Amino acid sequence: MTMAASTDSQVADIPPSAANPAAHAPPPASRPHRRSWAPYLLSAPGIALFAVLLLVPLAMTFLLSLNSFSFYGGIADVWQFDNYIDILTDSYFHEVFLRTFRIAAVVTVLCALFGAPEAYILRRMDSPWRGLCLLIVLGPLLISVVSRTLGWALLFGSTGLVNQGLMALGLIATPIEFMYTETGVVIALTHVLVPFMVLSVWASLQRLDPQVENAALSLGAGPLTVMRRVVLPQIVPGILSGSIIVFALAASAFATPAIIGGRRLKVAATLAYDEFLNTLNWPLGATVAVLLLLANIVIIVGCNRLVERRYKQVFE
Repeated sequence: MTMAASTDSQVADIPPSAANPAAHAPPPASRPHRRSWAPYLLSAPGIALFAVLLLVPLAMTFLLSLNSFSFYGGIADVWQFDNYIDILTDSYFHEVFLRTFRIAAVVTVLCALFGAPEAYILRRMDSPWRGLCLLIVLGPLLISVVSRTLGWALLFGSTGLVNQGLMALGLIATPIEFMYTETGVVIALTHVLVPFMVLSVWASLQRLDPQVENAALSLGAGPLTVMRRVVLPQIVPGILSGSIIVFALAASAFATPAIIGGRRLKVAATLAYDEFLNTLNWPLGATVAVLLLLANIVIIVGCNRLVERRYKQVFE
């Protein structure tokens, strides 16, 4: 007993540092941080392809917009901003750009009004019908935009199915002018671009737990309150991304405004096309293209900042 007690006292007298030398050992010297070049090397081919196919043509277009043009001398290799001054001070170009962005804004609003509820309904469908309806919605993307627009041109004619059906129902007495009007262009562009809104909202709805809606209903919230306070804030990122895609595609669309709008209803894309191929004024056409791109960027980034500030918690 005495020997055991003395042994225990000797063990208790041993300092912790002696019992566990690693406890107070100095930390190992940290190795110098070495930058890894692997991500840059792996992304180099994509960056090079992006630069060659997008940045270089944009830079060449901007340089071309600084040249001057005359019908007798052709394109003069000079550096000046006369084309930009002409567009910014001419009311004709103001009207064309205003019409372009007005059509794009209306198409974006209509796509959001139709696409967001459509995506929500598709998400709540059962498995067999969901796939079939989603195929119907996305099926038009498999068809050329020119073919779809020509189909709308046949429907919109004075003897087309739309006017004939309305007249047969007694709703109108004379055919409605859809061709060569903003209304016809808006309807055709909405049909062409609404699948992009559906896809964007569909991606946001995949992150929304259906039980959240049931919880809100069990706490006494009505269906409209659930849609406004629970569902809508959660799908705002999808609506925003879809609106950016739709607005950019609608503002730069060429085939649909050219077929439905014709030569009387000019938008920025058809104006640039005419300047390049009809009047051969390449510098002015390049200037229209550059200003259209810059205006698209300013409008999209501005709206993006406003929505992100309003729904800051959703984007965090």
